Amino acid sequence: MAPRGTPVDHSSMRLVTLGINHTTAPLALRELVAFPGEQVVEAVRRLRQDAAHVVHETAILSTCNRTEIYCASDEGLEQVRAPIHEWLAHYHRMSSAQLAPHLYTLDQSDAVRHAFRVASGLDSMVLGEPQILGQMKQAMRDADAAGTIGTFLHQLFQRTFSVAKEVRSTTAIGAHSVSMAAAAVRLAQRIFESISEQRVLFIGAGEMIELCAAHFAAQKPKSLTVANRTLERAVALAERFGGRAMSLSELPLRLPEFDIVVSCTASALPIIGLGMVERATRLRRHKPMFVADLAVPRDVEAEVSRLDDVYLHTVDDLGKLVEAGVEGRQSAVVQAESIIDDQVRNFMRWLEARSAVPAIRELHRRADGMRSIELERARRMLARGDDPAQVIESLAQGLTNKFLHGPTQMLNEADEGARERLVELLAQLYRESR
Repeated sequence: MAPRGTPVDHSSMRLVTLGINHTTAPLALRELVAFPGEQVVEAVRRLRQDAAHVVHETAILSTCNRTEIYCASDEGLEQVRAPIHEWLAHYHRMSSAQLAPHLYTLDQSDAVRHAFRVASGLDSMVLGEPQILGQMKQAMRDADAAGTIGTFLHQLFQRTFSVAKEVRSTTAIGAHSVSMAAAAVRLAQRIFESISEQRVLFIGAGEMIELCAAHFAAQKPKSLTVANRTLERAVALAERFGGRAMSLSELPLRLPEFDIVVSCTASALPIIGLGMVERATRLRRHKPMFVADLAVPRDVEAEVSRLDDVYLHTVDDLGKLVEAGVEGRQSAVVQAESIIDDQVRNFMRWLEARSAVPAIRELHRRADGMRSIELERARRMLARGDDPAQVIESLAQGLTNKFLHGPTQMLNEADEGARERLVELLAQLYRESR
């Protein structure tokens, strides 16, 4: 690859995606390689710096179900895979061997198709779920803020958003989908006969918590409370659903009050530990507690699941429940895949056309040179008083001769087989039939 400072040869640029998701890696591994939201800009900037020898553009998508790195490179797939794999493992203080069995690497049209499917909700744990599109838009904004996105990834993301919009507006892929929020309500109803008799606590104030609050509020619980590090955000969300707000610092003392706890924060470490829940269950006199941990990395220590009176569910547990609604949307999936196939072909044509850019620029350079020579000759003729009509004729003839010189010489010098191919190409070039 060319050293830094050398102009990039766009004629060989290719797209590569490397990542893990809910189908290739368990939750315990996914949370190890997740990038907290506030770290993404700096992480993608570091990736671009550390892997400058293999990538020119890059972006990171990190959600509860996937961590993916999108790259534009003028190297081959194998030359990109190893250093990006090593970087991801090193960044998260893991061994490459621990990560390797769960990674997928996609190249060119496969990478494009994957991006389109992800944004359209076809690759999600919840088929057709809409949150992923917003998360992909955030990944693009983060890459833009880091200065790591250029022509190729910008075009990929813009086409991705357009495809997702078409899929969602022309198919029923999102109709009647069972969301994580609805699944949490269903699981809670398996523990409690009536949600209306329970006290519900939401930890966090992001989009997922907002969706969960809407679903649980519809069940008219006895009380609804929102806890967040920023109290103002907790107050704003709680007021929408007629609930109360509290600071996250109050959690250790107040946890025993709640029968249902739904947590989804961006914390890098668990905020609900085994000891905290053990104390809560004792004070609750072992009354059941339902806990839905929708965060990656997890907000609740995994050991909590061992407690007899606590029913802990993770995003993977909820994902199994929502699979039940998949069959009814298979016709929509077929429609969506057809749209995506068409748009992948369109994008690949655009990408292939980019490879002709250097040749097109060279053609323009040479044409400008010919034009300058003939134009200067015409000016001299006019200056010495030649007939303007004759000058124009001479200018046109001179340009024609210069443009035809190369093709004519190649036809005269080519052997029979090459000459036949040249004639075919020239016919296509000038849109003439033989």
